[in-house]
Amino acid sequence: MTTRPISFADVEAARERIKPFVTPTSARNYGVLDASVGHDIEVWVKHENHQPTGSFKIRNGLSAATALDSEAKERGLIAASRGNHGQGVAYAGQLLGIKTTICVPKGNSPAKNQAMRSFGATLVEEGKDYDASLAIALSLADKHGLTIVHSTNDPTVIAGASTITAEFLEQVPNLDALVVAVGGGSQAVGAITAAQQKNSDIEVFGVQAAAASAIHDGYHAGKMRSTESANTFADGLATRHCYAATFPALCEGLRDFVTVTEAQIADAIRRYINSGCGLAEGAGAAGLAGLVKLAPRLAGKRVGVIMSGGNIDADVLQAVLREDYE
Repeated sequence: MTTRPISFADVEAARERIKPFVTPTSARNYGVLDASVGHDIEVWVKHENHQPTGSFKIRNGLSAATALDSEAKERGLIAASRGNHGQGVAYAGQLLGIKTTICVPKGNSPAKNQAMRSFGATLVEEGKDYDASLAIALSLADKHGLTIVHSTNDPTVIAGASTITAEFLEQVPNLDALVVAVGGGSQAVGAITAAQQKNSDIEVFGVQAAAASAIHDGYHAGKMRSTESANTFADGLATRHCYAATFPALCEGLRDFVTVTEAQIADAIRRYINSGCGLAEGAGAAGLAGLVKLAPRLAGKRVGVIMSGGNIDADVLQAVLREDYE
């Protein structure tokens, strides 16, 4: 019995809802990147960094917002985010005329805060990290009757994320494996769902930051885990908990799950730059970092990675280029 929170019919429905707003992103192979990864691996990159908000989260926000009834839209939306999910929800709200509130941690990226406000969102800056801001968002949703758009525990959000892989496997149907970053797991569960429908022989591997490894640790322990902190510069991966909507599906559907260090994520960003692929943020490069780690195991395979976002702060990028991360 499957533990996936969505069916492929949900993915198809999400694709139809967001189709008027989201243009398919390119999938490309780069010879220089193949050489960088080595082991005779053919690497295909899905460029979600080319979305209007610079991240795949636009799919999630639009999928959730377009599924709401008129009463929920009238009340407004609220979400917690470090940046990309908030931009996706705010962008959807701006397109559909829905008021949005985004809760972000204190000291969150000023550039990402500005981006969310540029799409019309009201920001609430409270909490030490994403999980603390989520608790505040849930409280405000209850108090004011707002509709919460959780970055993970929402089937419409996961269906939106799954549209990436559904599209990817139409562009490159003969992939042998996908290596997918895991923050909350929407992107990875989406990949599992689409791969099962499109090509059930594809192996899906998960990658999480070693500094924010709750879901990875839970996967290998066979039960949900939490961590005390999530201190990674890849803020899209900075979560401290497992999530009920995605954890069982990840345990069932992933071929394996690895962690990567801050230095390995930074190395992947530099590999993307040096291969002419463009600029990735930490979370956007984590899939490639995982592929580099898994490369001996995937030798000779055709492997897909998702450059899921390119919203990297200038000071973080400078540190990456200086090779400051260890």
